[in-house]
Amino acid sequence: MSTAEVQALYEQQGYLSALPILSPEELQSARDAFAELERKHGEDYTAYSLHNIHMEYEWVKGLAKHPRLLQVVTAVLGPDVILLDSRFICKYPVCNKQQNNDVIACNQSGNRCEGNANEEKESLPFVAWHQDMKYWGFDGGPVLSVWLALDDSLKENGALQVIPESHHSGLLPHHQSKRSGNMLSVNQEIPEELLETEKAILCPLLAGQMSIHDGLLVHASDPNTSSRRRCGYVLRYVPTCTYPIQDPERPRTFPATVLVSGVDQYNHFSEQNSRL
Repeated sequence: MSTAEVQALYEQQGYLSALPILSPEELQSARDAFAELERKHGEDYTAYSLHNIHMEYEWVKGLAKHPRLLQVVTAVLGPDVILLDSRFICKYPVCNKQQNNDVIACNQSGNRCEGNANEEKESLPFVAWHQDMKYWGFDGGPVLSVWLALDDSLKENGALQVIPESHHSGLLPHHQSKRSGNMLSVNQEIPEELLETEKAILCPLLAGQMSIHDGLLVHASDPNTSSRRRCGYVLRYVPTCTYPIQDPERPRTFPATVLVSGVDQYNHFSEQNSRL
């Protein structure tokens, strides 16, 4: 698609999906490097705690400023872009692991869990319906979120779900989630009565592809009930005109912002901003 087509479709529906980014060689290199982090830290840590490590590892920096990735990001946000934050998120398979002293068994196809899995699903890690802008203390510009898939991201292992065009409704109220297992750090969700889940669609990805979505798009993901890991690299980009604000509900600092494209004539993050 042309830049104008990317902009128009993204503005209309609030997301784009299944965008090819990594070559097979690049994907394998990233997966091998991530496997080293798993061996070093363990899966309990790498599930959600690899936060802003683009400041530490060259291979992660390479993902954050990948030319094909930035081509899409700048088509939406313009030429001057800051990486605000990044995190690896992994939903590991629950099959054959102990859950409340019961073993969850996989079916013969290995695609999903059976038996106790249905009973345990309510406590498995998931991401509740939310908007990213609820969690960020800035204003003056949009936020674009990226999911860069290191693994295939499918229905069985908890792929992203979005409600198209929901970003046009502005920021919705969020309240505390009553369901255990929510991976959102403040355990919030949008109330059910405000959701149009009948319009929700799944955004499956093959490893090496990415999806992008607007910070106001309502989205979520279900638990991984398969025998396969679902790992991705989540990045948040903003145009340089964006600036930090004080958020009494959730004070935030931005210690890992970096200029990844163009120039920063505003210097709103100048005390922390660097160039990759």
